[in-house]
Amino acid sequence: MNFEGEFRGKAVVVTGACGLYGRRIAAAFAAEGARVCLTDADGDGLATVAAAMDLPDGSFTHRADLTSDADLAGLIAAVGAAFGAADILVNNAGVYPSGFLLDIDIAEWDRIFDINLRAPFVLSTGMAKQMIAKGAKGSILNISSGASRKMRQTVVPYCTSKTALDRLTKGLALELAAFGIRVNAVEPGFAQGGTASPLPPDHIARMRASIPLGRETETGDLEGALLYLASGAAAYVTGTTLTVDGGNSIGSLEVHQAKKQPL
Repeated sequence: MNFEGEFRGKAVVVTGACGLYGRRIAAAFAAEGARVCLTDADGDGLATVAAAMDLPDGSFTHRADLTSDADLAGLIAAVGAAFGAADILVNNAGVYPSGFLLDIDIAEWDRIFDINLRAPFVLSTGMAKQMIAKGAKGSILNISSGASRKMRQTVVPYCTSKTALDRLTKGLALELAAFGIRVNAVEPGFAQGGTASPLPPDHIARMRASIPLGRETETGDLEGALLYLASGAAAYVTGTTLTVDGGNSIGSLEVHQAKKQPL
């Protein structure tokens, strides 16, 4: 998709920038000429990721632990100081730990919700206030998951946090519409290579086999959806969740009969 310089000079914030999706998202906006703030809890990783990208002038990195109120406030302040206000915020950071509910302690439950739900709330409201003060009609993009609609055993806290994130997306869209700020979410498909929550090989194989379009999420799939939603082409789109997962959340490919192939 050709955006004809639409994002050149725009200010974009990407959380979880060291992760698989975070790196791809930041690179996609940078390739369109946007100034990018890359933020992650891994300071050393941020330096490595930034060095590997061709970032436009005015881009910067900022280490922030999204479970820390002080770090969240510091990130919002840093964005305000550098950009005045972000034009686009991508709440990408998330964790996907595995464990049965009876085995998960309260601290782990809180950590999952702090990163997957509380941080997007704090950052979205904080940066929305900056957008309003600057008169910027910005775009907030949340990275959700098909798990928000399909409960999965051993990752119930993750599923629950993403269901809540979808509702937060709609709530923010409703309340920020008066200021011209649009809020949407994208549900990306499965892709191996994440570092925050590594997956075992047998799980990866099962996931790949279950995708109707027959492949994992590739570079460009998620990024194209985000660029569209942040662009003028989606100026009348807010409060929606766009699923980009190769059909993985439609249903099961399992066949419960002897005939395994269609005619």
